[in-house]
Amino acid sequence: MRTELRDGSIEGPESEARSLPWIDDPAAAPSFSSQATTWLTDAGPRPVASTSKFPLGLTVALFALAFLLPAWPWLSGHVTIPWDAKSQFLPPLQFLATSLANGQSPFWTPNVFAGWPLISDPQSLFFSPPHFLLAYFDPKPSFRAVDDLTFGYLFLGGVAIILYFRDRGWHAAGSLVAALAFAFGGSANSRLQHTGQIISLVYLPLTLWMLSRALERSSWRAGLVAGVFSGLLAAGRDQVALVSLYVLAGFVVHHWLEGDDWRKRISASIKPLAACCLVGILIAAVPVALTALLAERSNRPEIGWMLAGKGSLHPAHLLTLAFADLYGAMDPAIGYWGPATSPWKNALGGADLSLAQNMGLVYSGALLLVVIVSFGIVRRLAWSHDIRFFAITTIIVLLYGLGWYTPVFHVMYEWLPGVMLYRRPADATFVIGALLAIIAGYLVHRWLEGTVPQPSNVQRAIELAMPVSLVVVAIWLAHTVESVTLVVAPVITALAFSGGAVVVLLLARWLNGLSILASMLLLTTFSAVDLAWNNAPHISTAMPSSRFDALRLDTRNATLALLKSKLATAHDTSRRDRVEMIGIGYHWPNLCMIHDCDHVFGHNPLRLKWFYDATLVGDTVVDYDQRRFSPLFPSYRSAFADLFGLRFIAVGVPVEKVDPSLSPGDLTLIARTPDAYVYENPRALPRVMVVSDWRIANFNQLLTNGWPRDVDPRHTVLLERTPALPRASPPPDAAPGAARLIRYGNTRVDVEVDASSNSLLLLNDVWHPWWRATVDGEPSNILRANVIFRAVALHAGHHTVSFTFHPFAGALAELLGKFSYAH
Repeated sequence: MRTELRDGSIEGPESEARSLPWIDDPAAAPSFSSQATTWLTDAGPRPVASTSKFPLGLTVALFALAFLLPAWPWLSGHVTIPWDAKSQFLPPLQFLATSLANGQSPFWTPNVFAGWPLISDPQSLFFSPPHFLLAYFDPKPSFRAVDDLTFGYLFLGGVAIILYFRDRGWHAAGSLVAALAFAFGGSANSRLQHTGQIISLVYLPLTLWMLSRALERSSWRAGLVAGVFSGLLAAGRDQVALVSLYVLAGFVVHHWLEGDDWRKRISASIKPLAACCLVGILIAAVPVALTALLAERSNRPEIGWMLAGKGSLHPAHLLTLAFADLYGAMDPAIGYWGPATSPWKNALGGADLSLAQNMGLVYSGALLLVVIVSFGIVRRLAWSHDIRFFAITTIIVLLYGLGWYTPVFHVMYEWLPGVMLYRRPADATFVIGALLAIIAGYLVHRWLEGTVPQPSNVQRAIELAMPVSLVVVAIWLAHTVESVTLVVAPVITALAFSGGAVVVLLLARWLNGLSILASMLLLTTFSAVDLAWNNAPHISTAMPSSRFDALRLDTRNATLALLKSKLATAHDTSRRDRVEMIGIGYHWPNLCMIHDCDHVFGHNPLRLKWFYDATLVGDTVVDYDQRRFSPLFPSYRSAFADLFGLRFIAVGVPVEKVDPSLSPGDLTLIARTPDAYVYENPRALPRVMVVSDWRIANFNQLLTNGWPRDVDPRHTVLLERTPALPRASPPPDAAPGAARLIRYGNTRVDVEVDASSNSLLLLNDVWHPWWRATVDGEPSNILRANVIFRAVALHAGHHTVSFTFHPFAGALAELLGKFSYAH
């Protein structure tokens, strides 16, 4: 390993061995006091032996032991990861496990949004191999098992960083500092509940490690492995994956241009890059295509500039790199006073932001801050050849994350493919944390190797002024917005850990001359304690598992027990009643994916566009005031509520607060449980119906004007186009027919129908183009009926109608159709 110094000279293992007589004589090593003097004076530091061959197994073992300290509250089961981890990621995982155990396809779930293509949903975890294996082998994955997978991913990412450092011959202690900062710093900690983004983040260092090997060794085998990791990264289909892929593309370009003969470098990289791209595309093509097609027909095919800008990271959030909880985001006893809160806007102004308070927490450890500011920025080692790419990339990704606070993001938004699909540039903080961890680990390596240049007087003055300036800014902000008392604890804590980091760095370099292992132990222990203390479990990352009892398959929750018992008593074979659960708890909207009930809504930022247009309900119905009504669905006392088969409504407040238009008797109060008021809608229609009359309607007008007053949904179906079926009147006083559900599975619905005349079978599940229908074994068209539901035309007589879901064939047909149209 060779290291470029400021004066242009080269330090490497050979030169170090020649110049250091004390390598073989530990007694000749410099004392701690002399090291401390070195920090304060102009005397040059002495380099020490290279550690590129330090035992890998021991390094990983030290990382594992240190990892346990900050991770133990979750690994022990004392707390569990809350919020989105439980509301949005656990229900699809349990649905997958249940479906596999029952021999059913998990590609479509009838349990939310009147039907949802779960295979296309990036939050489904289908394409996370560890989660799929957990679901396959365990039909009832526990909270602890799922949490363990999240931390297992983070551990794997840390190991990848250790391996990347080892390939470069960088100090093992630096790799441990970087690995811990990666796993427990910044958004990896503060946004632990965003399971999908954690997974995408971990594939970044894994891909980086193997991609660097592939490029440096011109190895197509390493390229294949890099392709596996990059394909799984792309399969994350979130903004962290997008930014990470751009970082990796930049890494390739940097490799091409960093040497003298760029043509030779490009030529040598063709085979490994071809292998990487081929495997990556094979792995990612299906999930990415499925989600892209879903996005096209969703409520948000792209995010507008203003909405994206509202998800920007405020520059003042960067102060949390120094002060772990400056704004009180982690402490429920302190009112959060950070950017975009009312006190902040009253005192300092500024635009509205759509960020949860934990999204601005980016603390990654005092060691990271000290070495990056002192060695990286002030002494300009961040511009060293070995790490320059990461420094430049960090600046670019930071400009992305700051969103509308710089003009750069607007350019990226307009020109970089994929950026318009995401609403929160602050998600880039995941990647920023990983990049800063690598930079910090490298700078620790330089310090322990003795190649950090001594500062000039000006640099020393800047180093001393930096902490003072940060403290002054923090105090000024608190005084201006709220009260100085709010920052006393975070400022004192930051100063204590920063001072400790300086001492630990001095002692570690002294110990490094005596025992590399001792310096590794010291730095690793300090980093683990620092991150365990300052990024301890808090309201955004940890809650008692008992709080989420309703998510357990064996829950005894009174509200769920009541709803299940009521749904089970319906003996009408045409019925499969739906429920609404509103304003009860953050983790309730997707509960039906666990408990096999059908919720009209759910919790997901994506919904099918026609479903959203018909209901106008937002991402979730956690709070009762999030339950909006639309012209087509104006009330629980409406034709559309009945068509949904909405039989039971459980709401955390009296239903009149949700729907003030209700009159006495419209709904029947059947129970008051500890969680909710439970009501029944006696007019809810069956899931399958035979209707002999139809009318052509403009669906866009219905969305604006609402359901026609003169149309009874029990007898008439509204269609966009005339069915290929002669209209025939049923015999006088005869019912149009009867329909019976003989099978209702995730991706297959079989219905027996007796039609007295030419009729339409109405299935009140959401229409989607990947569903196919057969009538008595022969293919039949599925008509879009009543704006969002499905209908099949039938001649008079007895029939068996089957609806089956075909996501892969449907997606392929769409893609081929687009290709043919383009040409």
